[in-house]
Amino acid sequence: MSQNEMITKIEALREWESLLDEASKEVEALKDQLKNEMNAQGKEELTAGKYILRWTSVLSTRFDSTAFKREHSDLYKAFTKQTASRRFSISA
Repeated sequence: MSQNEMITKIEALREWESLLDEASKEVEALKDQLKNEMNAQGKEELTAGKYILRWTSVLSTRFDSTAFKREHSDLYKAFTKQTASRRFSISA
């Protein structure tokens, strides 16, 4: 691939990333509007035509690795392992 082809692909990538970011923001704005309406009606489930919207509270239990590491550092070290990965980035 030539230098010019790489530059063209990088610029196209950045343009698509920008569009993706804008689309993600629009998606979140629409979700927020729907959640606000459900909140205003005081409902966790709402029917709109063929659609059923649900905005429910969910409880979950998560492992607090920071506290565990602080309290049991030797045990934490015994059960952790290093992993390798590759990171792709473009800077100007």
